[in-house]
Amino acid sequence: MKHKIFPELSSDQLFERAKKVNPGGVHSPVRSFAGLGHSPVFFEKAEGATLTSVEGKTYIDYCQSFGPMILGHRDPEVLKPVHEMIDTAWSFGACEPYSLQLGEWIQSHIPWAEKLRFVSSGTEAVMSALRVARAATGRHKILKFEGCYHGHVDSLLVKAGSGLAGIAAASSAGVSDAVAGETLTVVLDDEMALEEVFRREGKNIAAVIIEPLPANYGLLIQRKEFLIKIRDLAKTNGSLLIFDEVISGFRVALGGMAEILGIYPDLVTYGKILGGGFPVGCYAGRKDLMELVAPLGNVYQAGTLSANPVGMVAGYETLQKMQRVNGWQLLEKRGQYFEKKIKDLFNAKKAPIEFIRYGSLFWFHLKTEKPIRQVGQIPAGQKEAFRIFFLKALERGVYLAPNAYEVGFLSLAHDEAILDRTVKILEEALG
Repeated sequence: MKHKIFPELSSDQLFERAKKVNPGGVHSPVRSFAGLGHSPVFFEKAEGATLTSVEGKTYIDYCQSFGPMILGHRDPEVLKPVHEMIDTAWSFGACEPYSLQLGEWIQSHIPWAEKLRFVSSGTEAVMSALRVARAATGRHKILKFEGCYHGHVDSLLVKAGSGLAGIAAASSAGVSDAVAGETLTVVLDDEMALEEVFRREGKNIAAVIIEPLPANYGLLIQRKEFLIKIRDLAKTNGSLLIFDEVISGFRVALGGMAEILGIYPDLVTYGKILGGGFPVGCYAGRKDLMELVAPLGNVYQAGTLSANPVGMVAGYETLQKMQRVNGWQLLEKRGQYFEKKIKDLFNAKKAPIEFIRYGSLFWFHLKTEKPIRQVGQIPAGQKEAFRIFFLKALERGVYLAPNAYEVGFLSLAHDEAILDRTVKILEEALG
């Protein structure tokens, strides 16, 4: 199948043209295949667990648009209501019932989401939650953790996620020292450093923000005790706790990591799965905090395309199906199956690679003696080892997230037959 747009051009040729139009030829840095020694693949079709390139080659997809496609691409049961919505309206810029349906569903299933507001991206959700936290506390500093990524909000592009790996260790260019200075950064899994920053700055910290399952600079699974320590110190010091569950929310469980841990944040941010593959973000939390937002309060936030009806319908139908088929248990079962197969393969091949999994998220890294919980514990050879592994897998038809520090995702479309085929391909890639 040849693509309909620029049918005479390959991925390489399209990339050369794109570089004349877009910075680096892309609309998000990780798509550029930077450091991989290969031009990015241009895709024109997605279905189930697969992507099809403009050349007509099919790949088993473990990127899944970096997480939103928990059912797989273009799930047939979601496709029909989405088509009906497109035939009904694309955008209102006014009140409509579709966001109310999804909002009430979230509110009824997630007790710490007492009130919520839809936006268009995870970055918007985080930006808004920080504004609410500063307004509520009258404080200006934010505490984050090294390696956690919270979108491209100026104040949080400090020791952030994999998108900045090898580009800017401290912060993005264009972020002023004054803005960056309002962000305090602590190493993950270091209780002494955490206590020290609260001793020094506790009275100035408006909020502590963390990915309760850090998944933007490797899969850095944290100890529950450390997360409880964060909650307790925040509460003692009058700081708000914000969970960034843009990736983990509605993926590791219906209630995300907050449900699994039994730690309920003051504010929480969501995205990805919540839009069923369409642009979406959401911030939610305690009623008293959310009622600070305009028009009830004086914290301003707005968006022309917020609560876009197509995304609202897609998200609602996605979550309805996940609940109906007990999707989270099914994904855990598939994850266990895939993990055993991969680990057996690596052991048989004596490959120095580790496969780390949490629910339907996974990450490949070079072997270490202890679990990796901090960015500084990632082996020095990770980037080059991944480059070789990624390119061999890509050549044989497995598409992983194109970055050594990005995680992979399973979907309900990844059945055992597809997982078996993946293991076979990876066996060939390992030689």
